[in-house]
Amino acid sequence: LDLKSARSNAFKPDWLNYAPPQPAAEGIQVIHKQDLQELIAFIDWTPFFITWGLKGKFPAILDNPTIGKHAQELYADALNMIDEFIATDSVTAAAVWAVFPAYRADDDIQVLDNNGKPLDVIYGLRQQNRQQDERANYCLSDFVASKDGPDDWVGAFAVTASLGLDKVTDAAKAQHDDYRAILAKAVADRLAEAFAEMLHKKVRTETWGYATSEALDNNQLIKEKYRGIRPAPGYPACPDHTPKDALWRLLKVEENIGITLTESKAMWPSASVSGWYFSHPQAKYFNVGKIADDQLTDQAERRGMDKQELAKWLASNLAN
Repeated sequence: LDLKSARSNAFKPDWLNYAPPQPAAEGIQVIHKQDLQELIAFIDWTPFFITWGLKGKFPAILDNPTIGKHAQELYADALNMIDEFIATDSVTAAAVWAVFPAYRADDDIQVLDNNGKPLDVIYGLRQQNRQQDERANYCLSDFVASKDGPDDWVGAFAVTASLGLDKVTDAAKAQHDDYRAILAKAVADRLAEAFAEMLHKKVRTETWGYATSEALDNNQLIKEKYRGIRPAPGYPACPDHTPKDALWRLLKVEENIGITLTESKAMWPSASVSGWYFSHPQAKYFNVGKIADDQLTDQAERRGMDKQELAKWLASNLAN
């Protein structure tokens, strides 16, 4: 669809009969050193085994007649690695997050401070593929109320579980122990994802507090049965990595927990996760997919950015 038509088919929540939840806590919050033991219960182990070429869901994979023994050994080594991280204090985890006042401005989200002063803009991309079954053409801004609607908020977060990991992997490589180096990295990746999961639960039940009675087990969390979403820049709902710049400014990520962005907007250290929080009960994950030249032009104008430069960042999403 052309952009105008896609926007006319935007998802339109019923703001007249819905009051966005007001956060229970305001301001930027930081965890400088997270207890790694607490994260184990939130780990999704299935991708860990995929790292080693072992396909199967956890914990069933441990009893697989063909690869179960190998999976058990890997699992034991991973848990021992976490114990080592804790005992030696060699690898640590940190997080920063906040919930900000915000309102929708067409396809974008204007983020404010607690006094209503503009802080930054989250630029959104809208689906332009023609939808079937009367489905909407989604954009993340659809899940936030407009300026003339009720007060609303949006959250931001960044976590890492690999502070100090380089020393561990470098030492392993120096000893020609590739297995240990890969294991440490794979474990740190799982801890970072687990930290993102645990922090999101904390935000839902405490910081934002819109799901105080939530009682989901880890399997339900993995299946995203919770209310709200936490889309990450670079993923289908917001495939552009450049909004990480706004996230880093809003949370002062580098100053607070030491995660930096490379020129390609990759996070360093690499076992890190960042993204946004949306609380609307109808908020859902979606795939922006291909966008047309009219949206690229419109986005570049909104951002005051060179169109060809933006095209490089959105190359995989540009329609032929």
